[in-house]
Amino acid sequence: MLRTWFGRRPSAPSTPRPAKDRSKLRVGIPRVLNVWSTHRFWTAFLEALGVRPENIVYSSDTSEDQGREFGKGRGAVDCCYPVKCMSGHYGELVFGQRRKLDVILSPIIYTLPSFLHGHVQGSFSCTRVAAGPENIKSGFLKEADVFSGNGIRYASPFVSFAERALMPRQMVKGLGDVLDLDLEEATKAVDAGFDALDEFNARMRSKSREILESCAREDRPCLLVLARPYHMDPGIGHEIEVNVQASGFPILWMQYFPLDSDLLEWVFHDDLKSGVIRNCFDISDVWPSSYSANTNEILWGAKVAARLPWITCVLRLSSYECGMDQPTYTPVQKIVEGGDTLLFKFGDLDSTKPSGSVRIRVETIVHYVRKSSSDIIARKRARLPADCPLLPRR
Repeated sequence: MLRTWFGRRPSAPSTPRPAKDRSKLRVGIPRVLNVWSTHRFWTAFLEALGVRPENIVYSSDTSEDQGREFGKGRGAVDCCYPVKCMSGHYGELVFGQRRKLDVILSPIIYTLPSFLHGHVQGSFSCTRVAAGPENIKSGFLKEADVFSGNGIRYASPFVSFAERALMPRQMVKGLGDVLDLDLEEATKAVDAGFDALDEFNARMRSKSREILESCAREDRPCLLVLARPYHMDPGIGHEIEVNVQASGFPILWMQYFPLDSDLLEWVFHDDLKSGVIRNCFDISDVWPSSYSANTNEILWGAKVAARLPWITCVLRLSSYECGMDQPTYTPVQKIVEGGDTLLFKFGDLDSTKPSGSVRIRVETIVHYVRKSSSDIIARKRARLPADCPLLPRR
């Protein structure tokens, strides 16, 4: 009797789930804010779910024409221009496509995949930036639901890149109905997304290392950009770094600075030896309230620029009235200039590009880099150990 009651009966053979065909699904993603540093994740995530690459559509770079044509009358009251310009991106995805989209995916990114995560107090996104999708969406719902009226489903999953284990369930909650997504699929797709993002970041950092090695061999200067990811957008950063690079000086972005241990231990040799910092990613000596991912990386980049000899100049880009950036202006200036490094700040970037003044400032930057770089390299090089990992071994 006990064997009858408690005996384990053979389970019925499981029926394989039918494959979900998403090959014809067209997904649009606004090219805005922190999508600039996570885009490879989103592309690979969707491809892993069966969305064809040609059906993953990013909006174009920010421009005044885009805002006038597609965002007019749907703007948000916000002093942050990178958030305000999202209206043009949303409108372009709704009204500016030859082939209609099925889904607009605009994630609420709560925490970011920062290389400093684990060494700082937090890796949070700017709250205004994180809330941007909900803010801008309201402009397309105030009179009528523009999305559903055009046969488009709007999806805005809340995601925590710094907590990878949470991402699959967050994707199911935010995209489950829209993409018919289950947890097993989400887990595999999230893994594929992170693999692609990690590979892209590693490749970009390898290219940056090659540039630094070239500068070290030839004893020539390069410049480091300290900015938020969306300043790579020509409509937000106005291609200031491109104009400088056109004069012959290589440009590095702090987001893709090489993280090789041999290089960082050489750069931070004195600080590590004296115990000022615990490791090469420790910024507690200059920034005790280290909760914002992008802010943390800007402060860390300032420390690197102040020490590495061939970075003779820093370009600091910031948008008009950026509340997250304003507290960093003085610390960044003191760190960079305290390391005998040039600093040029563009702190009020907005929708319009003041071509004349930018051109004059670029000419000024180029003049001082040419004039001062050899002395800067010599002074900074004298403070570091002789065995430089960027130079070939003798």
